[in-house]
Amino acid sequence: MAGRRALVVCGPSGVGKGTLIDKLKSEFSSLISFSVSHTTRQPRPGEVNGVHYHFVEHEQMEEEIAQGKFLEHANVHGNLYGTSKSAVEDVAKAGKVCILDIDVQGCRSCRKAGLLASFVFVVPPSVEELERRLRGRGTETEDKILKRLANAKSELEAKDEPGLFDHQIVNDDIEKAYTELKGIFLPLAENVKSS
Repeated sequence: MAGRRALVVCGPSGVGKGTLIDKLKSEFSSLISFSVSHTTRQPRPGEVNGVHYHFVEHEQMEEEIAQGKFLEHANVHGNLYGTSKSAVEDVAKAGKVCILDIDVQGCRSCRKAGLLASFVFVVPPSVEELERRLRGRGTETEDKILKRLANAKSELEAKDEPGLFDHQIVNDDIEKAYTELKGIFLPLAENVKSS
């Protein structure tokens, strides 16, 4: 854990990552922050540069990616999105733990880039329970649910990839899962405070 200053949380859609992160934010708001991602898409009404995203030109972001300035990046519908190394470092310099909620591919990229972080994979008790949760949301079409389940099965295969995740938390009980996540988070908060 020495030197680690970020918490990377990964897991399939519907597993409860957002709920767990929200509980951490609620209890430790003064110790947590999120990095501001970069994107090449146009700002939506009400979005502020440097707050919601760093809005940049496509060419500039491609150049910075080539220069190794990004921990992870993806092309989504023709627009680039990514997390820069400096955005995560800025959070640590402010004395806070940076939380990244990213997919498996983003975790691989962050590992490869040498991010000093604890990597956590949140696991559903079963694929059937995950499907029940996704359907229970009532916000997704059948096609989207099936796509999310297919993605979940692929992500679940990656959870045991050697060297990728430091911790696995089975979210069959939200309070138990939160206690485990908090146990991973607190040493990170100490690392940031003591640096």
